[in-house]
Amino acid sequence: MSMHHTPVPRRGYLYVITAALFWAVSGSAGKYLFKHGVTPYQVVQMRVTLATALLFLWLFIRDRRKLRIASRDILYFFILGVSGLAMVQFTYFYTISKIKVAAAILLEYLAPVFIAVYAVTVAKEKLTWTTVVAITAATLGCYLVVGGYNLNLFAMNKVGLLSGLASAVSFAWYSVYGEHGMRRYSPWTVLFYAFLFAALFWNMAHPPLEAFRHTYHPVAWGWILYIAVFGTLIPFGLYLYGINLIRSTRASITATLEPITAGFVSYFFLGETLESLQIAGGLLVIGAVILLQIRQEFDDATPELVRARLSNNPDSSS
Repeated sequence: MSMHHTPVPRRGYLYVITAALFWAVSGSAGKYLFKHGVTPYQVVQMRVTLATALLFLWLFIRDRRKLRIASRDILYFFILGVSGLAMVQFTYFYTISKIKVAAAILLEYLAPVFIAVYAVTVAKEKLTWTTVVAITAATLGCYLVVGGYNLNLFAMNKVGLLSGLASAVSFAWYSVYGEHGMRRYSPWTVLFYAFLFAALFWNMAHPPLEAFRHTYHPVAWGWILYIAVFGTLIPFGLYLYGINLIRSTRASITATLEPITAGFVSYFFLGETLESLQIAGGLLVIGAVILLQIRQEFDDATPELVRARLSNNPDSSS
């Protein structure tokens, strides 16, 4: 029996898991910058501007063909860049500047729920029981991992809570709308023009390059560069590649591994404790991702099984 389909979804999950690992650190990096006087507006402006410039240079040197788009698609990239990429980054960093990082992560990772609602109501897709179970397990797992049972959300900054919900909607929209663009273009092309319009937006909404005209401590510059490269450019690229292989619903659920990673980083390197419920939540999210992968590999392998049976039993078709 041929199993040549399975490496593709496995690679897609690996891309998203790697993106989640990088994103896990960027939230704490952003919190460090906010405590040292850098505003969310400045972080986002530097983040998308640096990422756009670096990606342009990389594509210009490696493959200039990926910089070409049809003029009719400019509006698509504008919408993706502004309402998707620009908003998901700003709302997330703005949220963690107003409320606890754990609460911000919990709110952002309601995105799979919004994607599922979109799939059913707008795209008219049927959700399998596997997807419903995985979304439920991943959402509950995130709640436990970030210690949601210890969070009094109703006592938190209301603007921060609304911003957190907006980050979930933006992340869901970016995932779904970005998937459409990859039917015509490479994920790196989609990412570059999304970055470009996000950068143009934040250099008009905020004074152009204002964030770069300040003196920062070398440690702060280190975190700024980390956020631009390893918290933005690389993970958003890997995430789009993941969507291209396993679709937006599966990718968004897999990305809920981010809070687990953040929790274990804090445990091993910052000496923070992990409660039994947090560990249980992590196992729930990991189980959801494994369930998705097993189900997809089964679905991919099924046509091969059918063809194999037909070839071994030609009379079965009669």
